[in-house]
Amino acid sequence: MKVLVTGGAGFIGSHTVDLLLTRGHSVRVLDALEPPVHRDRHKPDYVPAEVEFLLGDVRDRAAWERALAGVDAVFHLAAYQDYLPDFSKFFHVNAVSTALLYEIVVERRLPVQKIVVAASQAVYGEGKYRRADGAAVYPGQRPAEQLARHEWDLRDPETGEVLRPDVTDESVVRPHNSYAISKYTEEQIALNLGRRYGLPSVAMRYSIVQGPRQSFRNAYSGVLRIFAMQVLAGQRPVIYEDGRQLRDYVYVGDVARANLLVLEDPRADYQAFNVGAGRAWTVLEFARIMAEAAGRPDLEPVVPGEYRFGDTRHIVSDIGKLRALGWAPQGDPARSAREYLDWATRQPGFGDYTAAAREHMKQVGAVKA
Repeated sequence: MKVLVTGGAGFIGSHTVDLLLTRGHSVRVLDALEPPVHRDRHKPDYVPAEVEFLLGDVRDRAAWERALAGVDAVFHLAAYQDYLPDFSKFFHVNAVSTALLYEIVVERRLPVQKIVVAASQAVYGEGKYRRADGAAVYPGQRPAEQLARHEWDLRDPETGEVLRPDVTDESVVRPHNSYAISKYTEEQIALNLGRRYGLPSVAMRYSIVQGPRQSFRNAYSGVLRIFAMQVLAGQRPVIYEDGRQLRDYVYVGDVARANLLVLEDPRADYQAFNVGAGRAWTVLEFARIMAEAAGRPDLEPVVPGEYRFGDTRHIVSDIGKLRALGWAPQGDPARSAREYLDWATRQPGFGDYTAAAREHMKQVGAVKA
């Protein structure tokens, strides 16, 4: 097949491109090479020479029209991710671009056979919890007043008991920040317009994806980048809240395999799938994994009491639905950390940007003390 990958010069996109090529597909990439993820709009060296590369923005109709010509399938992976309060940009990049994709395919009656869009675990908000009696609860976001008191755990509003986190399946969605809302809007556009117009579509709700090629310039890109920079600079990893947050870290190679599976398997059509690791680690555990991978196990995490406004306390995906199609995760955070360190330390410009990024997020209200 001829496959278009938007955001194909990015993190998940580039690994998906590599796997498509090994499976014998022809690949076209549409990417805007937006900073800060990409330096000076420079196409990364890891983009294979046999890929047809188009520089363009998914918010631009003309770019879509060029990119869609003659393709059989689309991975729409281009996205905007950040903690900044530029709310409209999330919807223009993530949701409006998806509507534009379907608009052009339907309007021009293009023979596209499958569309896979990048959704997010973030659509669940706090996800699924349980009371002591075993009853399932889907709590809302933690109030700002609670976080200011450094009371991190979620409590049942009726009994006051601390709720126990559970794995979250695909059934209940409660997005509570601009990124999550925009990604849920994107997948609803894809699945509903796809079904209405007979365009097989799939939404992939990625958990925290880790591995080589994850941008070290993007403040949103998370603890893999942050902890790597800190430990390589000889600094102790700095952790938000108390570090006991549960997270679901999935290896990027496993994500690429999941993408190819739903592309090729018609059983996936018109559905959303969690793509996670199948288990949880605390942020403290991951900080120690990174320090070990960098050869600095002496660098114990430091917990200054800061927190990111809008973060979830715990979120772990139930991946049973994707497993039923024959997929299973093969990587783990230790592998992700080793491969990321090996890649990042060979990149020009790699250094410790974490202090400046944290200060900027404080200034815009995304990080609070």
